[in-house]
Amino acid sequence: MHRNGIDAARLGTARCSSCAIRDLVLFGDLRDQDFDLIHIPIDELRFQPGATLYSAGDEGGSLYTIRGGLVKLVQFLPDGTQRIVRLLRRGAVAGLEVLVGKPYEHTAVVLQEAETCRLPRAVVERLSKETPRLHARLMERWYQSLHQADEWLTELSTGSARRRLARLFLKLAADAPNEPVLLSGREDLGAMLGVGMETASRTIAEFKRAGLVVEQAPNVFICDLSALEAVALDG
Repeated sequence: MHRNGIDAARLGTARCSSCAIRDLVLFGDLRDQDFDLIHIPIDELRFQPGATLYSAGDEGGSLYTIRGGLVKLVQFLPDGTQRIVRLLRRGAVAGLEVLVGKPYEHTAVVLQEAETCRLPRAVVERLSKETPRLHARLMERWYQSLHQADEWLTELSTGSARRRLARLFLKLAADAPNEPVLLSGREDLGAMLGVGMETASRTIAEFKRAGLVVEQAPNVFICDLSALEAVALDG
């Protein structure tokens, strides 16, 4: 794991068979006897905002399931700027590329305090061979990752800044539509939407003036979802 992640994480031993969100995560379909095949510890880690799970180019020895919080996958462009290519929320898996012997493709950075389970690659590979149920779940997660990447590219990289921002609010509100939406800083917002920080700030200000969102606290927004849906469709 990246040094920043080690320094920032609080460590415990995961109990996969009694996981509170077992139905959402990679091991959701495993049976009790399947867990007998796990001989390498699966660590439960808690990260603070700004911590790094892993960095692009690192040789990957582990996957991570996100049990809570929010993690961004960052790609650094040749000019040094960053682009956020995906957000990972509860139930998502980070680092699937290590299963095909590749280094990590992105840098995974915590946006909101995150609970994760660190799954050694050897454990996942063995279970995938021994347990058809896990292999099927892995294939499903590969598909989900590709679909989410395509969806992110389509929805957050096309159209006006207004449409992109409206779509982002709707995405972030999807899991808890009655709860406030937490955004990160304007720089991150620009990196998500593929626009400059000034454009991101100006568009947020426009949304506030129009009553589309109300900033309850710094970067915490109450959203008018129906109004945002209209902007997402019509700009």
